[in-house]
Amino acid sequence: MNQAILFNDDHYFDSDYGCWCFSGQLAGEKILIVLAQETEQQITINTEVTLDWESLVEDWLEDNEPDQGVITLT
Repeated sequence: MNQAILFNDDHYFDSDYGCWCFSGQLAGEKILIVLAQETEQQITINTEVTLDWESLVEDWLEDNEPDQGVITLT
């Protein structure tokens, strides 16, 4: 499936989830992306990291759909 997703540059560590999060827009709907993988809080956010995370989301979307506006990558 060819999904058009726009990623926002708003990466932050969410203490409630205990992991990194960022948002995007998919089919006009704002979605929250939760990186529930082993990711350190002190990671340096750079272009390489964000592109890796965005690639993971795109791969995930090939077989899945967001649940209530949230994508959780494990």
